[in-house]
Amino acid sequence: MSPNHRPPEPAPRPIGPAGFFTGVKLRPVIAGVIVDYVATYVLGMVYLIVFYQKEFSKGGRTFEEAVEKALDQMLSSPEGLLALGIIGAVGTALGGYVAGRLARAHEVKHGALVGLVSLILGVLQASVTGQPIPLPYWYELLAYIIAVPAGALGGYFARREMPSRLSA
Repeated sequence: MSPNHRPPEPAPRPIGPAGFFTGVKLRPVIAGVIVDYVATYVLGMVYLIVFYQKEFSKGGRTFEEAVEKALDQMLSSPEGLLALGIIGAVGTALGGYVAGRLARAHEVKHGALVGLVSLILGVLQASVTGQPIPLPYWYELLAYIIAVPAGALGGYFARREMPSRLSA
């Protein structure tokens, strides 16, 4: 064997598309879903208290009764439902942003997965607990359509804030 002889290199792997779940990290998605849930709940309660404060100022009611009455009013008005949908989208975008920042790769994909998991958990929660007030079809449809893009938008914002991977 001559000193210049090298063993043959293995053939390169064929080029193929990466799977959707390639590069997905579970912890950032879970953290994003938790942030989505908490942010949506907190923002929803703040909205409820600020815009329906007259229900809270009436005497003779417990806080729980006032929240229930204000929630009934909010869910029976198109404006209240629209505000609740916007709050949900903002919470999902925030969760997608957190997931993208924690993942530090495939930020938009992680954000979209936050939207998908949050949507699935919301449907499961509604089916298990039951809905005391039936929501209008347009609202449910809007929530289903917006969830994944809102999470992806949060991931997109996370990616824009990340330092360039080329300069590293």
